[in-house]
Amino acid sequence: KFDPISIQDYYSMSAVFQGVEFGGRRPELAKDHPRQQRALKIWPKMNQERETLRNGVGQWLEDWGGYHDFNFPTTKTGALRVEFVKGNVGVDELDVYGPTEKNKNLARASFGTKLKTDPELTKKGHDLWKANDGQFGTMAWRTQAPKGSDKKAWVEIHFPSEQEVNRFRFSANREYYFETDYLNINSPFLPGFKVSALQEDGTWKEVGKTNWSKSLIDRNPELKAAHERLQDHIASMSEEGPRHSFVGRFVEPETTYVLHRGSPENPRDEVVPGAPLALNGILGLPGDAPEPDRRVAFADWMTEPSNPLTARVMVNRIWHHIFGMGIVPTPSDFGRAGAPPSHPQLLDWLAAEFVEPTMSEGSSWSMKDMIRLIVLSDAFQRSSLPTEKGMAVDAGSSLLWRFPPKRVAAEVIRDGVLQASDKLDRTIGGRSYRIHNVKKTYAQWEVVDNHGEETWRRMIYQERMRRVDDKIFTAFDFPDCGQIRAQRPISTTPLQALNLMNSDFVVTQSEKVAKRAKAETGDNLKAAVRRCFELLLTRHPEPGEFSAAVEVAKVSGLEVVCRSLINSNEFAFLP
Repeated sequence: KFDPISIQDYYSMSAVFQGVEFGGRRPELAKDHPRQQRALKIWPKMNQERETLRNGVGQWLEDWGGYHDFNFPTTKTGALRVEFVKGNVGVDELDVYGPTEKNKNLARASFGTKLKTDPELTKKGHDLWKANDGQFGTMAWRTQAPKGSDKKAWVEIHFPSEQEVNRFRFSANREYYFETDYLNINSPFLPGFKVSALQEDGTWKEVGKTNWSKSLIDRNPELKAAHERLQDHIASMSEEGPRHSFVGRFVEPETTYVLHRGSPENPRDEVVPGAPLALNGILGLPGDAPEPDRRVAFADWMTEPSNPLTARVMVNRIWHHIFGMGIVPTPSDFGRAGAPPSHPQLLDWLAAEFVEPTMSEGSSWSMKDMIRLIVLSDAFQRSSLPTEKGMAVDAGSSLLWRFPPKRVAAEVIRDGVLQASDKLDRTIGGRSYRIHNVKKTYAQWEVVDNHGEETWRRMIYQERMRRVDDKIFTAFDFPDCGQIRAQRPISTTPLQALNLMNSDFVVTQSEKVAKRAKAETGDNLKAAVRRCFELLLTRHPEPGEFSAAVEVAKVSGLEVVCRSLINSNEFAFLP
């Protein structure tokens, strides 16, 4: 509202991302990515078990959670017929694969494949074309046998030409399964079926049957063991290898219009992909530019030397996280309504150094090198102790005459307690941990465990849900995940002290800090008190506080001393 950015600029920027849609997909990972490397170790084990099953029975079903893969002997045919054992079936997407291009879905409509079924069985609004449109989710083909009928659902998959095929995949709602693992949902029901291939004389020849293959495998101990090992490897692959992630998906971009009053029903002028004209944001792209070209052009504009705004914003955010306040105090508003920089020349120099380093052998656009440059500066290494003259001139310390006092974030407080008790799980990577329930679709979130052993990883790995109070560290201005914040507010409330004194987490960890101190000092009380100061405040106690702490430890226990230290300003603020 306060800067020269027009409504046309807004919709031009939206056109840049017109081909990116809300949703999930399998991300494209580099060959040296740890998940790709792990997958390279698991695939040979899977293929070994598959070879045993191929030689032993020739057909088997693989359960991948969100979908099932049915493997059968390689067959050359122009069509497949899949007959389900039930009349009521829901299929959000069916795929067919061959032995050569193993990831090419031959059943897609875009490949020229056509589907046929019994129209009488198809439910209204759940048409057959949804089963091979290349999109899986709630838009599915669904069948329903007429009341009193014993008709079974079936579908024929007609390829544009003969194909070698050996694998059939289908799912009921793949998207729901992979993208809502925080909900209490069961694996989708996928009924048994028979697969037949079209012969040259027009007849259908059975090539695989799920129920029959399962019975053969179960009767043979060697095959059954191989199939169970295969499923174990699939579970490992799903957990450790590349997996479906909620990172957006790509679609063919549509023409972008200015929407009058924001209504999709009132499109006005067509706009091309671009950035604000006030920032020289003409990208030179037509309205039908391919989706990748749009984002590449936008990225090039953001990082070109004639556009210093990107570098300024980035170094200001880095400065903000280190000092507690940016050179521009409004990190998300460099416009007319934002605050001016306290040190404009410093901001420009840091931005230039960020793009083209001259003071070190750092890399261009390297946040790590910029952090190193800042923390080695005189401004960062200054004491936070106040002086009467400094407080009179600049009480907020924005002029950097001292290091601005800074309360540490909620995550640092929590992880610091776990580090002191020696219970911090330092494992890097892997799944997040949960403190809330796995809920029903329309139920409310509920925090069920915020201090148990399985939650002792770094807080960066904690899975957070919108509008969920964790009952402890939300009081320390931990932001709600449903809101976008450029910077966290800093408040001081009685609830913070109560949480750091009486919460289950602090009580439990204080006992463990005390136990650790006693173990490391031979159960000598005075030495244990000193050790508690070292573990929690990284210093030795002053004589007065040492004698007071010893008296408290004698009367109420060493764990109460630990709770008091955790509740001190010194623990929650950078000195």
